[in-house]
Amino acid sequence: MSSPDLNDADRQAVLNVVNTPILSMGKYTADFEKAFCDLTGAKHAIAVNSGTAGLHLCVRAAGIGAGDLVITTPFSFVASSNALLFENAIPVFVDIDPKTGNINPELVADAAKNIEKYLPRTHRQLSAVHRPLKAILPVDVFGQPADMDAINAAAKERGLTVIEDSCEALGAMYKGRPAGTLGDFGVFAFYPNKQITTGEGGVIITNDDKAARFMRALRNQGRAPGDTWLQHTHLGYNYRIDEMSAAMGASQMSRLDEILSKRERVAAWYESRLAEIAGVEVPFIESFTTRVSWFVYVIRFDKKINRDEMAKKLEARGIPVRPYFLPIHLQPYMMERFGWREGDFPVTEDLGRRGLAIPFSGVMTEEQVEFVCSAIREEITLNVKR
Repeated sequence: MSSPDLNDADRQAVLNVVNTPILSMGKYTADFEKAFCDLTGAKHAIAVNSGTAGLHLCVRAAGIGAGDLVITTPFSFVASSNALLFENAIPVFVDIDPKTGNINPELVADAAKNIEKYLPRTHRQLSAVHRPLKAILPVDVFGQPADMDAINAAAKERGLTVIEDSCEALGAMYKGRPAGTLGDFGVFAFYPNKQITTGEGGVIITNDDKAARFMRALRNQGRAPGDTWLQHTHLGYNYRIDEMSAAMGASQMSRLDEILSKRERVAAWYESRLAEIAGVEVPFIESFTTRVSWFVYVIRFDKKINRDEMAKKLEARGIPVRPYFLPIHLQPYMMERFGWREGDFPVTEDLGRRGLAIPFSGVMTEEQVEFVCSAIREEITLNVKR
């Protein structure tokens, strides 16, 4: 599906760490964090061991706890909602924009004003005093920022915190502003299929001094500034990033623009070929997106084409593909816990049925892209004939 874009400098960076006795909490973590402050202009960057950990720390820093409500999207990787569940908060889903897959800002604004009608079935009987709305958690889906100005306006009117999940959007720009900087907190992630990789890892960015100190303490077993190794001011976690991962990340960040440009080139190859195939929709880019940071390349099939059958045909040709995303509200544990049902979020479910991620990375060749597109074209042609 995807290959990381690693070079000799990245590998040497890891070896440099291994040849020292400091494998955690060293200079490379600081260098990695500085790279994010330099890129985004944020005052603080806190490196952690996953994007999920980063989201969880933001939830804690925002004071979100048991029974609190957070408006978010059902069209995402489950971690965006799981970070709320870790604190027994309640994700309040609203549907998405059918063109981009990002959370619908008009529904966000309506939910902020009329939260009662958006509550999951299992929580509609609670009295208003037990339903404090605390935050909005939008996701920059597939590397394209959500409409953050509209979301922030809804948040400001109600005094809500905004946690921007930019785990898929490192380097993306919204109206000329970097993704991740558009809310109170932003989170990036670096799994091997991301724009840059550290193997596993994440970074939080924020301009909030107090929150940054708190999150730095929480990632390090709750040790506040001044605590010794065996003193713990807070209930914390082992969310630290290791030095090998940080070193690789710092090396990758030094050539971020090159990496993003290579991914843009592959996306352009795909678009020029796929746009000519009847029954296939290529990704839609909003006018306010001044740079897409291509994470995965997800096409949508016409409703007359069976996506799952098409996936099987492509896999039989040796092309790895994957449905993207399976709606969060239809995950078994979410249905059991909150009473969500099929039909609750029709746009999310429609894109979940029709979307297919095809092989994508910055190291793909034009010949490989042509191979994938030719296979899609041939299978659709055979499907029509049948």
